[in-house]
Amino acid sequence: MPTTATALPDLRQRLHARRDAAIAQFREHLRPDVLLAELRRATDQALRELIKVHPLPAGAALAAVGGYGRGELYPASDVDLLLLLPHEPTHEQEGALERLVAALWDIGLEPGHSVRTIAQCQREADADITVETSLLESRWLGGSRALMRQFEQAMAARLDPVRFFQDKRVEMQQRHARYNETPYALEPNCKESPGGLRDLQVILWMSRAAGFGDSWRAIARNGLLTSAEARELRRAEQAFKRLRIELHLLAGRREDRVLFDLQAALAQVYGIQGSGTRRASEMLMQRYYWAARLVTQLNTILVQNIEDRLFPQCEDDAQDIDEDFRKLHGRLDIRLDDAFERKPPLILRAFLVMQQHADLTGMSARTLRALWHARHRIDAQFRRNPVNRRLFLQILQQPRGIVHELRRMTMLNILPRYLPVFRHIVGQMQHDLFHVYTVDQHTLTVIRNLRRFTMPEHAQEYPLASQLIASFERHWILYVAALFHDIAKGRGGDHSELGARDVRRFAHDHGLEPADAELAEFLVRQHLLMSTVAQKRDLSDPEVIRQFAHTVGDERRLTALYLLTVADIRGTSPKVWNAWKGKLLEDLYRLALAVLGGSRPGDANTVLAMRREEAARLTRLAGLRDEARDAFWNQLDVAYFLRHDAAEIAWHTRHLYHRVNPEGPVVKVRPTEQGEGLQVMVYTRDVPELFAAICGYFGARNMSIQDARIHTTRHGLALDSFIVLAPDYVGDLRAQSALVEHELATKLADPQAAARLDASGSRYGASRQSRLSRLFPIRPHVELQPDERSKSWRLSLVAADRPGLLHALAQLFIAHGINLQTAKVMTLGDRVEDVFVLDGATLEHPRSLMRFERDVLKTLE
Repeated sequence: MPTTATALPDLRQRLHARRDAAIAQFREHLRPDVLLAELRRATDQALRELIKVHPLPAGAALAAVGGYGRGELYPASDVDLLLLLPHEPTHEQEGALERLVAALWDIGLEPGHSVRTIAQCQREADADITVETSLLESRWLGGSRALMRQFEQAMAARLDPVRFFQDKRVEMQQRHARYNETPYALEPNCKESPGGLRDLQVILWMSRAAGFGDSWRAIARNGLLTSAEARELRRAEQAFKRLRIELHLLAGRREDRVLFDLQAALAQVYGIQGSGTRRASEMLMQRYYWAARLVTQLNTILVQNIEDRLFPQCEDDAQDIDEDFRKLHGRLDIRLDDAFERKPPLILRAFLVMQQHADLTGMSARTLRALWHARHRIDAQFRRNPVNRRLFLQILQQPRGIVHELRRMTMLNILPRYLPVFRHIVGQMQHDLFHVYTVDQHTLTVIRNLRRFTMPEHAQEYPLASQLIASFERHWILYVAALFHDIAKGRGGDHSELGARDVRRFAHDHGLEPADAELAEFLVRQHLLMSTVAQKRDLSDPEVIRQFAHTVGDERRLTALYLLTVADIRGTSPKVWNAWKGKLLEDLYRLALAVLGGSRPGDANTVLAMRREEAARLTRLAGLRDEARDAFWNQLDVAYFLRHDAAEIAWHTRHLYHRVNPEGPVVKVRPTEQGEGLQVMVYTRDVPELFAAICGYFGARNMSIQDARIHTTRHGLALDSFIVLAPDYVGDLRAQSALVEHELATKLADPQAAARLDASGSRYGASRQSRLSRLFPIRPHVELQPDERSKSWRLSLVAADRPGLLHALAQLFIAHGINLQTAKVMTLGDRVEDVFVLDGATLEHPRSLMRFERDVLKTLE
């Protein structure tokens, strides 16, 4: 008999050879169940050989549990084992068990193991439904068969199907909540996300515990599924099993997330070819989402069917709603199984009835199944039917339930069939570095945000939006615009223009009033306008406001565009929206409203006079004498007063009037009005590398510059203003303000120290370039245009963010002898869209201008 020293390496080698052979066979035939079974058999054999070298304690048993016990072992999964003992182990037995577990690692297995008696197993199962489920899937591997039979009988005797169903449903709801209740994450977990493998397993566990069968075919025989549904679930199960296998093989480890890093390689494994407008990985993920949606829908039906069997109720509580629908056990139920086949318009009316009856908690399994199978009745004739068009508009016009029913319509594939253009964006990925949802989910989230504006309980979140929508007639037009604003993404071309054509056609087909149709088309075509102007243009320039107001045209359009823009930005990613962006949009709205209303002409001289007058009033309230204020103001030119609002001018004046010519740097910091960032003022002798030094400081402190206004006084001092966002971990902004005042002033007091400021910190708080921006790089775009009204130039750029980028650009400006007048810095996730207003001799000569533009591109790349 071989010694342990020789047996374990031989055993390890044989195990790996069997695994490699099984994987090679899978590559040839692509049969997931065969591979999982072969890996299980190879591991079974290795374990049985191992316990000959390291025997179990007398009377003990070795059992597979969990997925391994079920007979499925994925390439990189843990091997879940139960070392079942007849009694508490002796000291000698504990030593033998420790040597056995160590040997498991020695032969190349990663065990997830527990050592328990039957009584301990029962206590653990009572405390945790996950443990109970794992133990219910136990399978004997070696040792005492009698103890194993005793264990199986004990577990079966304690199984309560009703309690088990309730616990598994709660567990599933909690899991879905962890994954944001959607299968449409950009990097879904194919095992745990809604619509993934775990949902399929939960159904089988519930069904087996209740005695309804442990396979899709058996469940169908018991009437909980149709044969067609059973086949669809079987196909989806095989697809998810293969996907999880491929993920393990590609990653070389246990990886169940469909990561961006792996999506391109997965598409290649599946033989998917990209098109001119879509990556192969996007096509792969769209297939994933369609399969996950199928599982999610059938999961809902099956859970409800199992519940109805376990908790039978008589139909005496059924209440007729009309001749086609009734309320049964709190759910919407069809009165006839073939209702949707006989009367196709009922397909849309079902969702309308849900909205109109707040006491309905959902749809019955019979209704859901009938809708699912009737979706094929939605064809061109159905879409042309005036009754159906009227019903669809009514769904959008209801005071409640709009988002819930649109989501339900999407999940049941009703909305994509009614609006074929919407079908193309279901599961459509977005790799623009700031959207975190697929296009369809983003669209529904925007509608949800608009809906929240109408709800009093959310008024504190968006006070201005809630106020505006309350008096906005026919605000359901905003839902139409939201539905179409991104509907042309992935087609190629300008999605705003293509979407405007689509909504125009929709408005014509559905008989919208001309004014409403025109508003919807305007909103879709211009849905990016307000965010672009607010975040990339100088709102202190009256001409910018006048041009924007001219494009918008009237107050109703302006209000609608503001509401859609706020909802849209909030619907991209939790990281994109912040109070500073909200303030910019609100400022632009109020400034444009004044121009449209004629209450404030857009003349620069008028704006200047009003701003100076208001700033003077604020300084007087602070107790400042006019002559002291004017001594400081005499050093400032018109551009300063146009670039800052009255409150900022008054704040600067209060701190600087008595030190017009300071000996050292003056730094003042205060929290912004919204309480999400800091407003920073720097007043010091102007030196060439000042802006670069300040950027270096903020970068080292992981502070994100949102806005920069650079100004030089008549007597050669720099008066620079910044809006910066502190990192998430900074709690007390007032304490942070004092720290920044001290540190930045100290650094700038020493020119050599300022030049050496550490610029290695991230520009926006990330320690390195994000994984997303590495995998889906943005081709940098640079646009350099002269300002028609001055000698300055406007540099606009779009690029992926990376550490030290803003500091690198500031150094580039210095190298080319370029002066920075102002900067608008916008972050959208991992993407930056910045605008700089520049001047300098370099920009006046074509050759040096070209060199500068080329160097900017090189810096961005």
